[in-house]
Amino acid sequence: MNLASIRADVAVLDELLREIAKRPVDVRDPDWQDKLRRAPAPVDEAGVAVEAAAALEALLDAYEIGGPPVREEVRAVFRDFPSFRWAARLPVEWESVTEFRRGLMHVSAMDQGADPRDELMRIWWLCNRARDRGIDVEPVLREVAELSSDVDGYEFGSMRSRIMRGLEVHDLD
Repeated sequence: MNLASIRADVAVLDELLREIAKRPVDVRDPDWQDKLRRAPAPVDEAGVAVEAAAALEALLDAYEIGGPPVREEVRAVFRDFPSFRWAARLPVEWESVTEFRRGLMHVSAMDQGADPRDELMRIWWLCNRARDRGIDVEPVLREVAELSSDVDGYEFGSMRSRIMRGLEVHDLD
């Protein structure tokens, strides 16, 4: 797996997604949330859905099977290309423990993203959905936490500790 090549692909995708990612949202418009929901996914709008999905999968594969230096490089790719990080997503609908694990792996690789509070909400959402499907979340959380960074970049706790907060049960409705 050639991370330099994946990084180069992500750099191009980030550039193509940047204008969409930076587009202002008029929150004074009473229909702003509905307009966002109806809008095409940013990767679709940019015409890079297939390429973004392939790059995301390659990054997550590297993160999962690589050692600590590879995982740090994957975290750096997500850190260095925020438009890609914002736009490239796994499917929202999933049912299996494998897909749950992949979702947590994505959160872990983004290493707190732009706002660690959003990432914590994502962890809780993933865990709630997994519990609703009868998945035992604890072993998956522990496994992904072991791969996660223990650096506290925002004074909200490390990604490793944040992943383990998935053991908490929260009603997000």
